[in-house]
Amino acid sequence: QVQLVESGGGLVQPGGSLRLSCVASGTVFGIDFMGWYRQAPGQQRELVAGTFDDGGSNFADSVKGRFTISRDSAKKTVYLQMNNLRPEDTAVYYCHANIRDTIAPRFLYYWGQGIQVTVSS
Repeated sequence: QVQLVESGGGLVQPGGSLRLSCVASGTVFGIDFMGWYRQAPGQQRELVAGTFDDGGSNFADSVKGRFTISRDSAKKTVYLQMNNLRPEDTAVYYCHANIRDTIAPRFLYYWGQGIQVTVSS
């Protein structure tokens, strides 16, 4: 059984920074995509940033230049560094990963439970 466990959220003032972490635990044979989505009240869940095993990454236009994403494959962990936070970044952030959980060449998508990020003065 694979679990994605997020940490690092909280309350921060506009212009501040937070670093989110997500670690994959359980039976993990390989990870391709690993990234972050967010969902604000009344809005659809959207991609924030993601990184692939081949080193590629992508970002939502709204966070380019402010957020960076990195991963430590040995630790099965992805990090989202969020700088210059704005009130509109307020949302529940979800870790999302494409994981091979058996010796068979099969990848499944997993979601974390979500972590609240609130940007407010």
